[in-house]
Amino acid sequence: MAEDTGKLRLDKWLWFARFFKTRSLAATRVAAGDVRVNGDRVTKRSTTITPGDILTFSQGRVVRIIEVLAIGTRRGPAPEAQALYTDMSPPPPPKETPVPENPRFEGKGRPTKRDRRQGDLSRARHLE
Repeated sequence: MAEDTGKLRLDKWLWFARFFKTRSLAATRVAAGDVRVNGDRVTKRSTTITPGDILTFSQGRVVRIIEVLAIGTRRGPAPEAQALYTDMSPPPPPKETPVPENPRFEGKGRPTKRDRRQGDLSRARHLE
């Protein structure tokens, strides 16, 4: 049925393409108005999409911009799902502050056994 018309419900397609774990979760996000189809906000779960449509929605902290390439017939494995769309989302910005690999160099972290011995010796010398 979906193959003949070349159309599919939006919530079903989002589930087929593995953007949401369950179809009811996809339907909830669509009903909340979190999904845009070709720039228009959509609140009906039964909105039909066709190849060439552009979908915009947030997934976690990332905004996804997806072009629909094909209409799926089932929720198959991940490679099959990735063939249904092209991801046009901009790459995430690079992190500005890199985390040091070893925080001890900044005076943080747990002291080593050698550091503790040196601290004990310096305290003992100070008391003499």
